[in-house]
Amino acid sequence: MRVLHIYSGNLYGGIEAFLHTVARTQGLQPGVQHEFALCFEGRLARELREAGAEPHLLGATRVGRPLSVWRARSALRALLRRGGYGAVICHAIWPQALFGPVVRAAGVPLVFYQHDALNGRHWLERWARVTEPDLVITNSRYSAGTLGRVYPRAAWKLAYYPVLAPAPEGGRDGARARLRAELGAHEQDVVIVQTSRMEAWKGQRLLLEALGRLRQVPGWRAWVAGGAQRPEEEAYLEGLRAQANGLGLGERVRFLGQRSDVPRLLRAADIHCQPNLGAEPFGIAFVEALQAELPVVTTAMGGPLEIVDASCGVLVPPEPGALATTLRRLIEDPALRAQLGKGGPARAEALSDPRAYLCELEDALRSLTEAGPRA
Repeated sequence: MRVLHIYSGNLYGGIEAFLHTVARTQGLQPGVQHEFALCFEGRLARELREAGAEPHLLGATRVGRPLSVWRARSALRALLRRGGYGAVICHAIWPQALFGPVVRAAGVPLVFYQHDALNGRHWLERWARVTEPDLVITNSRYSAGTLGRVYPRAAWKLAYYPVLAPAPEGGRDGARARLRAELGAHEQDVVIVQTSRMEAWKGQRLLLEALGRLRQVPGWRAWVAGGAQRPEEEAYLEGLRAQANGLGLGERVRFLGQRSDVPRLLRAADIHCQPNLGAEPFGIAFVEALQAELPVVTTAMGGPLEIVDASCGVLVPPEPGALATTLRRLIEDPALRAQLGKGGPARAEALSDPRAYLCELEDALRSLTEAGPRA
């Protein structure tokens, strides 16, 4: 069975990491061949090629340039005519709005992959509502709770993202010590790490405000990883640097920029903290931290409520006092850090095992193709 995944591909975040994981792990379930169609060349296209999945490029597409939309739709029509696909999956609302009608007209079963919460008011959502999918796959129960605002009658299936555990690293202790030294942390320091997009709702400002209340607490450092990809993110990052300096944290907080070695960062850290100010639909970063045996601290909202429990982390309200209290307790209690860290890998596997994910996805898609597409 051949399945085509359609996405834009111009930025990089959780959806892109998820698609890369599908490409890397599809050999675990050889009954389905996953192919990818992107509108933009970029990091995702490069990573797919490195995983052995040559992406089909539909051409740079912008809604404000109707000719580019027409060309991309024409390219997709030609691909579907010669592809013999059993199903097409549109990832997120933008591809669903632009390309869902083309898939429907081609008579191929159409799947909408819901990666975000929906409100039903955005113009893209109103556009996408015109073409109802045969099936919705949603990344969390939180996301599913908003689906009815766009597709109230659609059948849906819950599937937590697959997250591939990093390969065991030889000489782990030595690698950890070298990276900590490179980033200015002593071996006895407790390192708090956040790895996420540079967006305000990811909570970097809240983390800094909480750390400002821990200035007098010795023995901790913080690493904030994530590169700015758009001008507004550049401005936000500059504001974070200014905030850290204003709080007197300039020597203890390091902004690491875009990193391609997140598993190494996690293995070299001691606590993972991403205190979201808005509800995260799922949160791959939290699963990666659990795989690295880090206790996870985050705010009690959205998809992380389905990931983090008392066996592996701490949920806090989105305010600096409670966050500072929790971080201080973990900084000063190595036994508690070790206890929560040990619970992480089992929790991550239960939620995000790639083999189990691919098996469930194949079952859902085969059931869909047996039923046939909508008229």
